Amino acid sequence: MDSNQIRDTFLNFFNEKKHKIIPSSSLIPHGDPTLLLTTAGMVQIKPYFLGLMKPPNHRLASCQKCFRTTDIDSVGDNKHLTFFEMLGNFSVGDYFKKEAVAWAWEFVTDRLKLDPEKLWVTIFLDDDEAYNIWRSINFPAEKIVRLGEKDNFWGPAGDSGPCGPCSEIHYDFGDKFGCGKPDCGPDCGCGRFSEIWNLVFTEYNQAPDGSRTKLPKPNIDTGMGLERIVAASNDDPSVYDTDLFQPMLKKLAQLTGKTTGKNGSIDKSLKIIAEHSRGITFLIADGVLPSNEGRGYVLRRILRRACFLGHKLGIKKVFVGEIADVVINKMGKVYPELVTNKKLIFDVIRNEEEKFNDTLDAGINLCEKAIADAKAQKRNCLLSEEVFKFWDTFGFPFELSLEIAHDHGIEIDQKGFEAEMEKQRERARSSHKFTAEFSTSIGLGSEIKPTEFIGYNELSTRSKIIQIIDDKTAKHIDQANKGKSVTLVLDRTPFYGEMGGQVGDTGTIQSKSGEIRVTNSTSLPNGGIAISGDIVAGTISIGDAVDASVDKERRLDIARNHTATHILQAALRKVLGSHVSQRGSLVAPERLRFDFTHLVSITSEELKEIQAFVNEVIRKDLPVATESCSYDKAVKDGAMAIFEEKYGDVVRVVRIGEPRVSAELCGGTHVGTTGEIGYFVVVNESSIGTGLRRIEAVTGRGAESFVNERLSILSEAANELRAPVIEIPEKIRSIVDSLSYCEKQIAAQQKELARYEVQGIVKENTREVGGVQIVHAQVSSMPMSMLLQLGDFLKEELKSAVIVLATVYEDRPYFVATITPDLIQKGLHSGKIIKKVAEIAGGSGGGKAETAQAGAKYKEKLPDAIGTVPQIIKDFLDGKNA
Repeated sequence: MDSNQIRDTFLNFFNEKKHKIIPSSSLIPHGDPTLLLTTAGMVQIKPYFLGLMKPPNHRLASCQKCFRTTDIDSVGDNKHLTFFEMLGNFSVGDYFKKEAVAWAWEFVTDRLKLDPEKLWVTIFLDDDEAYNIWRSINFPAEKIVRLGEKDNFWGPAGDSGPCGPCSEIHYDFGDKFGCGKPDCGPDCGCGRFSEIWNLVFTEYNQAPDGSRTKLPKPNIDTGMGLERIVAASNDDPSVYDTDLFQPMLKKLAQLTGKTTGKNGSIDKSLKIIAEHSRGITFLIADGVLPSNEGRGYVLRRILRRACFLGHKLGIKKVFVGEIADVVINKMGKVYPELVTNKKLIFDVIRNEEEKFNDTLDAGINLCEKAIADAKAQKRNCLLSEEVFKFWDTFGFPFELSLEIAHDHGIEIDQKGFEAEMEKQRERARSSHKFTAEFSTSIGLGSEIKPTEFIGYNELSTRSKIIQIIDDKTAKHIDQANKGKSVTLVLDRTPFYGEMGGQVGDTGTIQSKSGEIRVTNSTSLPNGGIAISGDIVAGTISIGDAVDASVDKERRLDIARNHTATHILQAALRKVLGSHVSQRGSLVAPERLRFDFTHLVSITSEELKEIQAFVNEVIRKDLPVATESCSYDKAVKDGAMAIFEEKYGDVVRVVRIGEPRVSAELCGGTHVGTTGEIGYFVVVNESSIGTGLRRIEAVTGRGAESFVNERLSILSEAANELRAPVIEIPEKIRSIVDSLSYCEKQIAAQQKELARYEVQGIVKENTREVGGVQIVHAQVSSMPMSMLLQLGDFLKEELKSAVIVLATVYEDRPYFVATITPDLIQKGLHSGKIIKKVAEIAGGSGGGKAETAQAGAKYKEKLPDAIGTVPQIIKDFLDGKNA
């Protein structure tokens, strides 16, 4: 059976067992900062296991895209992968061990027809229940192996979450693939056995500190790597011999003229390129773009590694995109996002590969030279400073330096490199924290009750307080008085909870005994809406009847910006192309911000066209309609979804216009017609990273304020220029031309003054040291450009000399050193001299042998610095500073 057949067979089997088949979620985990990437099928099930969200069914099954960074260095053997597909079935408080074991056995033996004689089982050390269940289906006792926590206790996906003991099914490829030891078994790492299915009996929730508590109901979480089970069904231990990898390897054979099976080193390189190309393609399709931190660094690392290995195999052109094309053709029907994002995938790969190729040869040469130097000095280790310089200055990845060094039998001081990297790591930690914050928030969320939201149609309502939390202590309380900051939960609310980029509502909540000024509202995973505010009068208590009112004008400002955001995305896709997809947004009352994928800067003409499109839609006063339907129907009808978002079975679709201008899955608040937006103005467009752009804009009252402010500035400028507004550009051009002329005149005069100064400088500041003519002088205030020119004039005049000049310009000291060619041949170097001189005045600098420059901090020390020049040059001539 091939991969498509096994994938379909698995999902159909569990559909027969009354499981709901759920689609794969994105490789970017939704709402879980404890994870860098989706590492298991259980990731999207985690909120159900923790009781934060209601599952669409208590029995679920999926084929989930996964990516694990832990296996990057092991890729190239028979079974380890970074990207893989995980087949999984899950029980959310429904069935447990008995059914999980029985169905797993039925599937592998009855549906896949694996030979039972080739199957082994492992269980957790003291899990007698699992042992007895396996024995009850007549599985041989001698093939049930008990292992410890390292092998058969499955930890959480991240630093916290559901976990429990597990039972694994292993496939035995036979003696010819083993170590030959009599005790060889599933726990032996020789390669004879392959774990094909892990049945996790999820009984506990692990906190960030490692402590575990029993879950309210035990769950089942199973995972079977598609690549491994396809290999087992073919009775071949290598996943690279399956239909999942053969098309990429065949393409690589065309590109390199090399095939697997002839040379171990070449085999490994080909397999790594094929494997990494799959991961690269899927990561980009799911919205990951190359960067120097987080997910982006994972992508950059494997992309550059693939480029490097291709280079070693003789590929001298951009090629990874060609392998990605094979991946898309192979897997695009199962994962349509590959086809949808095809252009983006190719563009990102090409741009990154071209940038890296510019530095690859230089990086390899630098590394190999450092290795040769180390061997010449009888060192078996590269210095950490060298390797850090390759990375920091030339962009050559540490991992590639490590790989090249190991090929030459040389080690790298990894601890030293880590020390050099600490500042960069600290910055990365502060900007991208994948920590236990999710666990903290879910602790609060699991205690807050769901809320009925009525705010789409009503901005005020009669309601009741059902929970109060003291913000200072984070404890539930029954009553609170004036002056306290609290978080409330109402049984029904018009307040929109912050979610999906839209900020939360503000307003007031009043009861007979008290009043709250609402400062924010936040949506929680379980459907609750937490309302934060300050008690400004009286007392509030649980059970109080209240009047909850949203700030109407603020809400309308938010709605204008939110609907404009949808129109903006339609405009971007029309003007720039269908590769544009949302990567983040902020919808606030005063402005909107929209982040999206696009690899190049937007031209001013494109920006005008985008803004014009949005305003044309606004002027047409098109209806904005919403409807609820199934996710599948919405997507089939063409509604856009944010791929990394998690959606339920029933979704809300916001449609603009008929014929349709825009249709998006969205839970936010919107205007009734586009005319209510008023006007749309782009205030800024910028890059926020490789392949990511940001547009900031204003609408409605914000646009009016923006235009008035700009008109006021124009009016003020016109008054200052004594010209009508329409003539401002011409007036400015005239002033700039006049300034340019004046600057040229000043420069010409300064040049003449510099020539005039030459004779005085030579006469008063020339001396000879060791047969070398030296000029060292502090001159009148002038910019660096004039100081350099003065040095050139002195060289012309003297023919053979070392010249060191200093000046104070705009209250800061500067130095220039310049040397005639004949003295350079004697070993004198301007860069080395200027560095010594500048250090005395608290500065630094450098340059080439002929000319160098420097800046300093302390102008009062400038005479001392200039005065040391003869001695510094004498030391150089004597070989003391060489």
